[in-house]
Amino acid sequence: MSTSVVIVDDHDVIRVGVRESLEDDIEVVGEGRDVESAITAIRQARPQVVILDVHLPGGTGGGALDVLAEVLHDPEPPRVLALSVSDAAEDVVAVVRAGARGYVTKSISGPDLSDAVRRVASGDAVFSPRLAGFVLDAFNAAGGEVASVDEDLDKLTAREQEVMRLIARGYTYREVGEKLFISIKTVETHVGKVLHKLQLTSRHELAHWAATRRIV
Repeated sequence: MSTSVVIVDDHDVIRVGVRESLEDDIEVVGEGRDVESAITAIRQARPQVVILDVHLPGGTGGGALDVLAEVLHDPEPPRVLALSVSDAAEDVVAVVRAGARGYVTKSISGPDLSDAVRRVASGDAVFSPRLAGFVLDAFNAAGGEVASVDEDLDKLTAREQEVMRLIARGYTYREVGEKLFISIKTVETHVGKVLHKLQLTSRHELAHWAATRRIV
């Protein structure tokens, strides 16, 4: 049985290389080159797995985090395998906190990438040994906080997460509205729902909550 995937990368040569390196039982059903085209391709093709470059253009500046915030709240979300030239701990931990099931670097071989796709499709978490250490260290340092952050974020819709991150970064309601093309009243409504769901009472508490969890 084949595994369906969407490949997302802003470099044509990388997408072609990934496509050609995948084994025959993995079917590429769509591609994206930025945040917007990625979300469209994923929702049209509804793949089992998304091979997602971490640093994408478009969106609100979060790259892969913007894609994850959108598609992981769909009725039948795909599993996501991050693929990046970066092996920086902050990149690895950020995408895992956002919901990725695995993270591998672009130095991976074709057979190993194919195996990673299959394992992620089956529900496994897949990391190279060094990157797995970053995730484990972050989890231990937080006393289990990586898992708790995912649980808290799951309470928020994709739009609420977008608003939350911008407010936590210090944007005004007006600036958030302009960036997301929504009214100030709508921003206020979203902020109110975010505070309620996270059991916080103010923007200051929200900024502190996000900063201590390194999700802004």
